[in-house]
Amino acid sequence: MEFTRSQQLYEESVQYLPGGVNSPVRAFRAVDRHPLFIDHAKGAYLYDADGNQYIDYVCSWGPCILGHAHPCVVRAVQRACEGGLTFGAPTEQELTLAKLIRACMPSMEVSRLVSSGTEAVMSAVRLARGFTGRDKIIKFRGCYHGHSDGLLVKAGSGALTQSAPDSLGVPADYAKLTLVAEYNHPESVERLFAEHPGEIAALLVEPVAANMGVVPPESGFLSFLREITKDHGALLIFDEVITGFRLGPGGAQEYYGVTPDLTTLGKIIGGGMPVGAYGGKREIMELVAPSGAVYQAGTLSGNPLATAAGIETLTVLSQTPGIYAQLDQNAKRLAAAMRESFGERVRVNQAGSLVGMFFTGQNVMDYETAVSSDTAAYARYFHAMIKQGIYLAPSQYEAMFVSAAHGEAEITKTCEALRSAGERLGG
Repeated sequence: MEFTRSQQLYEESVQYLPGGVNSPVRAFRAVDRHPLFIDHAKGAYLYDADGNQYIDYVCSWGPCILGHAHPCVVRAVQRACEGGLTFGAPTEQELTLAKLIRACMPSMEVSRLVSSGTEAVMSAVRLARGFTGRDKIIKFRGCYHGHSDGLLVKAGSGALTQSAPDSLGVPADYAKLTLVAEYNHPESVERLFAEHPGEIAALLVEPVAANMGVVPPESGFLSFLREITKDHGALLIFDEVITGFRLGPGGAQEYYGVTPDLTTLGKIIGGGMPVGAYGGKREIMELVAPSGAVYQAGTLSGNPLATAAGIETLTVLSQTPGIYAQLDQNAKRLAAAMRESFGERVRVNQAGSLVGMFFTGQNVMDYETAVSSDTAAYARYFHAMIKQGIYLAPSQYEAMFVSAAHGEAEITKTCEALRSAGERLGG
């Protein structure tokens, strides 16, 4: 493979864009190389600026569950373009998408469309504070909820109640309103509620942590979160930006049988276009302006291109028999091939069409075990797969996404590439 054009584009981009990219993980720094610049994509495949072809398991970080440039989705967007790109006014398509969302996720009785997952979570947190009259929230170390100020915090040296900004520009006093617990550790949540009685507005969680690799909830963990929030008068917010419509039509809340008060969505509900949504019980959502006093607005919210792509994507998912069973089966095949190819050098987690392989000897069930991974080994693995035409996330701590466009040929080739990489990397 030649990467000359990608390298040229990167060298020019650093003169115009911070780090040469518009989102940090795209810089490929965790795998110690310049990024690949993508020219186009179709189905399960990406094609870079040098003409190299890859089977894609990033899927634009999740939204392309049907594969790239699905014909039905493309036609829907083309039709929408002909009618106008944005109106800043209500459309019937917004109503249609909201109905589809509620049909699949009954807990989202009322929803508000926004333009990104970050915006959805930020708005849901503001709403929870407005509804409860409380200021503090709980999040989990290793769970990512977008880049709004109050959520860019981490725990400090085991002191769960002492949050520190995880980015320059985040005021320390603001970050103190975010308390950090340990994912899959109920006792850490109990301690925070005990130390801050009557002060916690909401607990925010990725029901499957998918931003420290893929880390599913331990048995009973989500049910525990449901009960403790009820007991303390706090809201339970599921961040389903990644898991929504990926684990099944009803997301993680259907998959695990736990109903939150509020849900945030993104990615798949836009079918590849920028979109997000938050929603929940009517009595809570009626506080959102103009019905209530919790203000949130957006010029491009529910724009006709995003809603057209989202409606078509959700329609295809709902009308394709066995699509989720096939996604799960293919993900299981890949997970089995990883374990077979790398043996005790790795641990593999899988939830629906999400797969994560960690270069560690420990079972990965929380932040501490996730970061025990050998990131240098992952980088070598990444390069071994790229050379065989398999495009993976350029970071140990991201998910592998399986799409409906990954057929028998693509899965078989990927399994063969895994075996070859396992042999090449030794051990």
